[in-house]
Amino acid sequence: MSGKSRIDPEDRALFLDAVGAVDPVEDHRVEPERPRPSPRPRRDPGFDEMVDDLAFSDQVEAPEQGEQMQYLRPGVQKTILRKLKRGGYSVSASLDLHGMTVEEARVAVAAFIRVERAERRRCVRIVHGKGYRSADQRPVLKSMLNRWLPQRDDVVAFCSAPPHDGGSGALYLLLRRTSPHD
Repeated sequence: MSGKSRIDPEDRALFLDAVGAVDPVEDHRVEPERPRPSPRPRRDPGFDEMVDDLAFSDQVEAPEQGEQMQYLRPGVQKTILRKLKRGGYSVSASLDLHGMTVEEARVAVAAFIRVERAERRRCVRIVHGKGYRSADQRPVLKSMLNRWLPQRDDVVAFCSAPPHDGGSGALYLLLRRTSPHD
């Protein structure tokens, strides 16, 4: 027996009698024409605004900090960093960078800070992970954040989060208060 099933001639006759005369349909299908892509790259509407945000340099030297990280913008009172370390500011938003490449994280961090500043949020958390899934088991994104964040004028301070909020795998980030000129 072959793979095809045979139709009983009696069933076939009943079917043809029920359907009646059939006129074949002409094939009027038209293959859709694919539009050619523009020779110029597409830009998102907010692209130009993002260029400044994305100008993080990977070449900036950052002090090696070990497990815990901290930064305080020059000229800012040390009590602000102490308060941030103790959890004295309410964390209003969080960004998780797990699984992102350096470039994806660069874009995500810039966009996150821009949105949180627009929402007038002051203290946020960035979860960067501890690097257990990286090729050399080192926290790549953590070290990049240590380089990138001090380059932004709107970052007042940052420090490693307390253990209950991510510990050395997360940062508390204190953003500059929005001035009337922003």
